[in-house]
Amino acid sequence: KDIQYIRSYYYNKLEFIRFDSNLGKYVGYTELGVKNAEIWNNNPSLIASETAQREVYCLTNVGNDYQVA
Repeated sequence: KDIQYIRSYYYNKLEFIRFDSNLGKYVGYTELGVKNAEIWNNNPSLIASETAQREVYCLTNVGNDYQVA
């Protein structure tokens, strides 16, 4: 519930687009990023795939990083 999956794309050290699992969509930060976000957000299979990555990467590995001693 408190875990957030973020996938960022950079070009020349500038973040231009990001997928945020809390929002459940892509957010663009540049002109190119906004255009791509609009296209990618209209693809339900891409959004479902990115949303599933939260469980694949975050939820399955959180125990490895935060083990109680």
